[in-house]
Amino acid sequence: MSEQRRLNRLKDSAGLAGWIALCFAAAAVGGAATAGAPGFFGELSRPSWAPPAWIFGPVWTVLYLMMGLSAWMAWRERGFREAPAAFGLFFLQLGANALWSWIFFFWRQGALAFGEILLLWILLAATMQQFRRIRPAAALLLVPYLAWTTFAAVLAFSIWRLNPAVLG
Repeated sequence: MSEQRRLNRLKDSAGLAGWIALCFAAAAVGGAATAGAPGFFGELSRPSWAPPAWIFGPVWTVLYLMMGLSAWMAWRERGFREAPAAFGLFFLQLGANALWSWIFFFWRQGALAFGEILLLWILLAATMQQFRRIRPAAALLLVPYLAWTTFAAVLAFSIWRLNPAVLG
């Protein structure tokens, strides 16, 4: 294998690890707000169709991996300089993702959390549109995330409406 090819593989591997690490760092920031979430979530009235609390961790783990892979694919194709809008949107949606847990679980603000998850949905859809222009497969990797965010928005709205005294 040539030296240049080896360096390219190393750059690609480091890039993939970096994007996945970034996504899991956002997960950790959001997760810090959920230290008391199991007890709090268990006390809330939830709709009958709400999934059990244990399902959220595995689902989000897969989604964060897919987000990292998606961003890496777009970055590998164009890089930051050639696609600043796409990566700006990606970073914004990642920040909104981390912020939601703070609003809902830590500050217990149901209306604000619902509004913020709608903003997250818009940012994610815009990110997907930008990524689709760069590499369609990168956008497709975000489809499950958009679907889960849609479901989470409906669930958050329902829980907020069922618990107005607790969630403002």
